[in-house]
Amino acid sequence: MMKRWTLLASVLSLCALLAAGCSTLDEQQREWIFQPSDRSWGNTASMAQGMEDVWIDFQSSITGEPARLHGLWLGGAPETTDTPVMLYLHGARYNVAGSAPRIQRMHELGFSVLAIDYRGFGKSSKGLPSEESAREDARAAWTWLAARHPRQHRYIFGHSLGGAIGIDLAAHVKDESGTIVESTFTSIADVVSSFKWGWLPFGPFITQRFEAINTVKDIGAPLLVVHGTADSLINPTLGRKLYNAATVPKMFVLVEGGSHHNTNSVGEAQYRAALTQLFRMKPENMVASNAGVQRPTPRLAPPAAGRAPTPQDVSGKLEQPAPAAI
Repeated sequence: MMKRWTLLASVLSLCALLAAGCSTLDEQQREWIFQPSDRSWGNTASMAQGMEDVWIDFQSSITGEPARLHGLWLGGAPETTDTPVMLYLHGARYNVAGSAPRIQRMHELGFSVLAIDYRGFGKSSKGLPSEESAREDARAAWTWLAARHPRQHRYIFGHSLGGAIGIDLAAHVKDESGTIVESTFTSIADVVSSFKWGWLPFGPFITQRFEAINTVKDIGAPLLVVHGTADSLINPTLGRKLYNAATVPKMFVLVEGGSHHNTNSVGEAQYRAALTQLFRMKPENMVASNAGVQRPTPRLAPPAAGRAPTPQDVSGKLEQPAPAAI
């Protein structure tokens, strides 16, 4: 994946020199950024067994045609208002089944999870995805989730590219209880600039910009930003910069040794602490990944009275030892 994202810089450079502004430039960027696929990674497809298939149909305002999203649901039917549900937005390259380990882990952390494939991935409608279409897909999935679980606390989770899509979603809806992003960036331009030839003037030729640094200012619910110190694809400084731009109650969790792919597992204990502090989830209702017992119904603690509305950087409280400097 690192090689593919690095090649994005080469593609941008070549296309900018030979065909700046043409449709080929836009299509090539969409191909390299999303890497749409119907494949899962390793044995993750087998790990998705037992998850329920979900189909979300809607009329696309972009294409003017019917669209269908395929998703996976992991969780029971919520019966009380303190049962949280999550919309999971994956990153590039693999289909939704490729995220099965992370979906399972978020369920163990207390959420019923709806994870979707964007159009162009897996069993969802065919076509080359774009920033615009992925945003529309996320909003369609959120509408579907809200219609079926209107009384539940609903959260948004995005990994890598899915984090930028999730932040845009959170900036445009008013009924989310919180947003979690992992290994996410500020903008595609900043990602390209972090590569070894990032000093070249790629910015004007980027059509798929994913400028989360701008939209994060518009979200209205608490934000948890998680990043690994060993992320060689998305520099942790971009996660910190994204966190700094948010104006809601927030936390930044830096996971020592976490890579772009395993921060969710390496930092599981830090996740649990952050969810308890920021979202007031009850730790006794989170299930250890190796517990091998029936999962209790995930619950949220009642909102604390007089919660401070100002942003809070409490990442130092969540990390043992203290977070590495970035």
